[in-house]
Amino acid sequence: MNAWFDKLYETFIESGLYDLLFEGVYTTLLITLGALLIGVVIGSLIAVVKYFGEDVPALKPICWLCDLYVTVIRGIPVVVLLLIFFFIVLKSSSGIVVGIVTFGINSGAYMAELIRSGLNAVDAGQMEAGRSLGMSKIQAMGKIIFPQAVRYILPAIFNEMIALLKETSVAGYVAVVDFTRACNLVRNNTYDVVNPLMACALFYLILVVLLTQLLNLLERRLANK
Repeated sequence: MNAWFDKLYETFIESGLYDLLFEGVYTTLLITLGALLIGVVIGSLIAVVKYFGEDVPALKPICWLCDLYVTVIRGIPVVVLLLIFFFIVLKSSSGIVVGIVTFGINSGAYMAELIRSGLNAVDAGQMEAGRSLGMSKIQAMGKIIFPQAVRYILPAIFNEMIALLKETSVAGYVAVVDFTRACNLVRNNTYDVVNPLMACALFYLILVVLLTQLLNLLERRLANK
């Protein structure tokens, strides 16, 4: 046991590489939260357009473009998408910016369907009730439909956040020092294969467990309302 602790100390402390791990934690969380925000915004816009597109003929072309976006993004592996944005679309931007934008756009394709499902879960009569009170469709969406849909949408967003967190582990493909990349750099510099990889796995496991517990708590609270 003492030999194992000595090896841990040598790998992470004595080597002076622990700063890489802190940088990796910060970068991973930054990319995850930034991408989640972009995904929610894109997903919400697409969901609202498709919600109204069923009754507004003028929105049909936009709905078609939204469907095309969802199909294309879902059909391209996230690593390939990351490389396309890094080397072609955003080649003058930093790896972190590329990561946030790429994962955000990728997440938006999934968020769109999750949020649209939440909106459709609200009784259609709620929109009619808002319209009968003199509200426009946009006002009824913001004041009546969306607030009620939140209880259906939030758990799905938490699940997407968990998936997004794990997806960011491939950000190292574009020279971003996320936590996975940081652990790999420690492994390369110390020739210790086991401890850096175990630390990496433990980091993601702890975050996923914490987020899952928060999700369970949220679902219980929403169920009681």
